[in-house]
Amino acid sequence: MEQLTGLDAAFLALETPTTTGHVGGVSILDPSTAPERLDLARITEVIEERLPLVPVLRRKLQNVPLGLDQPYWVDDPHFDIEYHVRELALPRPGSPAQLAEQVARIHARPLDRTRPLWETYLITGLAKRRVAVYTKVHHSAFDGVSGTELGTVLMDLTPEGRELPPAEPFDPSAPPSRLSLAGRTAVGLAKRPLQATRLATDAIRSVPSLAPAIGPFVARVAGVGRRSDGALLEGQRLTAPTTPFNQTISQHRKLSLTSIPLDDVKEVKKAFGVSVNDVVMAMCAGVLRTWLLEHDALPEVPLVAMVPVSIRDPRAHASGGNRVSAMLASLPTQVSDPVERLARVHQATEIAKSQQAFIPQGLVDDISDFAPPALTARAARMMFGSQLLNRLPAFNVVISNVPGPNIPVYMAGAKLLAHYPVSIVTDGVGLNITLIGYLGQLHFGIVAAREVVPDVDRMTAGLSDELALLLRAARALER
Repeated sequence: MEQLTGLDAAFLALETPTTTGHVGGVSILDPSTAPERLDLARITEVIEERLPLVPVLRRKLQNVPLGLDQPYWVDDPHFDIEYHVRELALPRPGSPAQLAEQVARIHARPLDRTRPLWETYLITGLAKRRVAVYTKVHHSAFDGVSGTELGTVLMDLTPEGRELPPAEPFDPSAPPSRLSLAGRTAVGLAKRPLQATRLATDAIRSVPSLAPAIGPFVARVAGVGRRSDGALLEGQRLTAPTTPFNQTISQHRKLSLTSIPLDDVKEVKKAFGVSVNDVVMAMCAGVLRTWLLEHDALPEVPLVAMVPVSIRDPRAHASGGNRVSAMLASLPTQVSDPVERLARVHQATEIAKSQQAFIPQGLVDDISDFAPPALTARAARMMFGSQLLNRLPAFNVVISNVPGPNIPVYMAGAKLLAHYPVSIVTDGVGLNITLIGYLGQLHFGIVAAREVVPDVDRMTAGLSDELALLLRAARALER
């Protein structure tokens, strides 16, 4: 039995009739390298033998009475692997568009909270006799980095696989009684006054570290921050404009997948002295500018992107749960020149990193743990129900860059050719751009509410166009 943190539980409160709280990924596999036939039985066997390495995959949620404390992960006494591993087939030869459409439909469906919060689908019928494996897991159990680590547990470094430790038969522990949970909760409630005092003390102690940045809120509004050498960085005020991406959404999704050569991105990075993430952000800014122009909706001020930031200790990668913060960065969509956009993105991300660094993460975690789930869920319902994020968005789009393996890996002996992330959209933020690096490629998964960006394929096509413009400018500069 393991209790969720406040941040983990926040992803449960996120869910509404139109918003799901899970993240996923589509793995494209070449079964020609597999020593055995790659079918549903084989995929199920591979996952089942590795379940002991990831205990949360056989645990379900146990809520605390009245929602007065964070829920627990408890063993599922009726765990059924065949419920979680499924199969579907595309009409051969299935195209990338058909694959994306099927995954979008599956991704839109919420996970059953009475069971462990994950599902895996083997998808056959792809062109060139390739297969896809789509897995979705709830964000309350894994963040981007720990989700990637889950992938490494299910995959191997060679087609022959690896030696696994002998697994003992699954003997689920008895779930706690309501009386036991009520007792634990009562003890926790008795400690709340002490927790409140400690939170207040920690907040006061944090003031000196916040002062140099003028405070995170003031810094964000004023658009300033400090470099590591203490120099003041000045930029535009981070006030997110209203865009078509910021509206109430339905439960339906659109998904588009594409891959970009990492070497080309690195060539641009080297030429202009920026980071890979700066180049990615500049490409996204160009794509969003083009889309907004085509829909006669381009604001005169820059968009604001929310960029998740992992704060996970490298030694805790495989522990699951969430260790993530976020930074807000200006996206210069009002700038027409791609090179100038890249320069402004570089400055904006410097400012965003400096502001995010001044927020004590331990304080944020303590505050999220302190809030009872019943209150958190009610606050989330009120926020989404009021459509406040539509009228006054804190940010316009989510852009997330998740690290991936830089060596070939195999699932059931089949070589992983590409892996595309599939993330979350919510009321008020109907567009999410997530990418992961693998084997010299950046693999993008762009998810949108279906009615918000019905032509999401235009965005993925635009990524290559934006990179080509930057690459041309980089080579001209080198000459």
